[in-house]
Amino acid sequence: MLKALHDQKGAQLLLGFLLGVGFGFLLQKGSVTYYDVIINQLLLKDFTVVKIMLTAMVTGMIGVHLLVGLGLAQLHPKPGSWGTLIPGALIFGVGFGILGYCPGTAVGAVGHGALDALAGGVLGMLAGAAVFAALYPKLASLLQKGDFGDATFPRLFGLRPWPVVIVVALMVTGLLYAIENAGL
Repeated sequence: MLKALHDQKGAQLLLGFLLGVGFGFLLQKGSVTYYDVIINQLLLKDFTVVKIMLTAMVTGMIGVHLLVGLGLAQLHPKPGSWGTLIPGALIFGVGFGILGYCPGTAVGAVGHGALDALAGGVLGMLAGAAVFAALYPKLASLLQKGDFGDATFPRLFGLRPWPVVIVVALMVTGLLYAIENAGL
């Protein structure tokens, strides 16, 4: 089924759109598309965002590795570098702090009518992407500095993926339990 989907670009776009709408719906139902919830997370007063994102990370990690293990998917990690990681993290962090939304929550907030997320978030992301595309030829050599390839934790530690998945899942579950018991 997935191999047939791989050859159908239109179906991929439709599936991506539907999954994106579903993701936005779940973000909204989890209350993480609301400015006050996100700002309170940044102020360390409300850990709803962290709890939802950690839960999604563990669920996705297990789901992806199950699909790979069943032969229904293949992992193709993208190569990275310090030249992309550091500027990208800084731009993301500054934008998140100023706007009060990350890219996913900004689009989800537009879905429930937040005009600040539309003007500052979605339009800002589109403008930023256009500026990046225009400047990319001049930035390419800088972005490749400190290349670390397509490293993954299992490769770094010389382990099979499942032990790493299980350890990370247990650590995140423990962290979620601690956050919940602390009343955060």
